[in-house]
Amino acid sequence: MRLGTGDLTLEEIPLGGAGLKEFVRFPWRLYRGDPYWTPPFNGDLLGSRLLGLTGLLTPEHAYHEHAEVTHLLARRGGEVVGRISAVVNHRFNEYHGCRVGSFGFFECVDDVLVASELVERARAWVAERGMTSLRGPGEYSNVTHERQGVLVDGFDSPPTVEQTHNPPYYDGLLEACGLRKVMDYHAYLVDVRTPSPAKLDAVAARVEQRRDITIRTISRKDLDADIRLVVELYNQAWAENWGFLPITDGEADALADTLRPILDEGLVRFAYVAGEPAAVFGAFPDPYYALRPRWKWYGDSDPVRVARLLLTRRRIPRARLMFFGVLPRFRRLGIDALLYRDVKRYGVEHGYQTCDISLLLEVNHMILRAAEFMGAHRYKTWRIYEKDV
Repeated sequence: MRLGTGDLTLEEIPLGGAGLKEFVRFPWRLYRGDPYWTPPFNGDLLGSRLLGLTGLLTPEHAYHEHAEVTHLLARRGGEVVGRISAVVNHRFNEYHGCRVGSFGFFECVDDVLVASELVERARAWVAERGMTSLRGPGEYSNVTHERQGVLVDGFDSPPTVEQTHNPPYYDGLLEACGLRKVMDYHAYLVDVRTPSPAKLDAVAARVEQRRDITIRTISRKDLDADIRLVVELYNQAWAENWGFLPITDGEADALADTLRPILDEGLVRFAYVAGEPAAVFGAFPDPYYALRPRWKWYGDSDPVRVARLLLTRRRIPRARLMFFGVLPRFRRLGIDALLYRDVKRYGVEHGYQTCDISLLLEVNHMILRAAEFMGAHRYKTWRIYEKDV
């Protein structure tokens, strides 16, 4: 389908459509030379037999068992100048008892007309399916564990794995389209080489004396089972968070495949109370350190980027803390302090320099205070927008 506005044309691409290759390649031209922008593998989106990836934009991906999606490319004079997806995630709406449509994969030149046409078409598409609001941007939608948000603060440093990066003008474009902030996410940065606050070490030492609390690292040998345990703890610990949606078994399998190549067992630990799983601390070496495009003559294809990652994965100096949760009934026991202290010690011993703690909801004051208690400071903010349809 093509819709025209003057010399601007919108092309709709269904799931599995041939035009999705151009949809994926557009940001590579838009961000050409940007020193910080770091995309996922093309195979993460389009699929790759070589890398064993089921692409998110393919009908085979588990996401599409519970969602309707479409994709739009904006062209001017034949040249792509913007893209967007429109989504109805039925599982999310059933879980929250709402009728939210989502837009995602938003990329655009600095042109209000282009942005407004893309957003309007996404709005109309979700309205046709009975939705009452449009929210985004995300990957496809704004589920907690998806790559999402518009960066509005912190443009002077690269993102870590699964974070987004964009030009500063995106915030103004989306507000010009009638979208308004509904939620912010923050990232905090800690220098792991800096000594922990004395109070934190004291709390950890007291907790360590309790005989009913035990800690263990994740096991590469039993990774599939341990990832399921991470997901089980995540689905309980994050259940009350804004934007939360439980991770499914299919998503857990995909997560295991994604994390396996970069796993450092010492950075992921479980806490047990009287033998019962109580908490998880899951940090991972940041593959974006190796995957950021180099814009060289030999290119930045998936195989080239994979080769860089394999060559440098044991020397990555930064990590991202992605999963840090304590089950509600075990909170306020100081388990979080013990996990943090142990992983921090390991990180220092193994050459890590910094750790990104994200994404943290702006309204989750307890977690924000905990990050600051660890000695971290806020250095990035992403925004989610919404409008009635």
